[in-house]
Amino acid sequence: MRERERLGLDDIILVLQQNRLRWYKRVLRKEDNDRVKKCMGYEVEGTRPRGRPKKTWREIVEKDCRARGLNRVDAMDCSRWRRQIGIFDDHDGCEWVSVSSGTGSPRLSRTKSTEP
Repeated sequence: MRERERLGLDDIILVLQQNRLRWYKRVLRKEDNDRVKKCMGYEVEGTRPRGRPKKTWREIVEKDCRARGLNRVDAMDCSRWRRQIGIFDDHDGCEWVSVSSGTGSPRLSRTKSTEP
């Protein structure tokens, strides 16, 4: 058994892929006139240095989407998108409650719901 599996840790490649796809979904759901969404369409002008070109963030995300069978339309369906990228913790019987941290500032904590 690998050490990562024994400790219950996720593969770093999968974690990075999930984080990229979560961010990509957020950008796709933004208004068309949003600055961040407009940047997705920009192309850098000029020549690249010699050698193999570096992959752009967009190329990597498009490859991640192909690997997971996702497209731009899927970003509008949050539950499907989260299922496809492997995030299952959105409605797992837990709820967020506000608790005091003792310092006077409230914080959120997850508690397991006891109701059926």
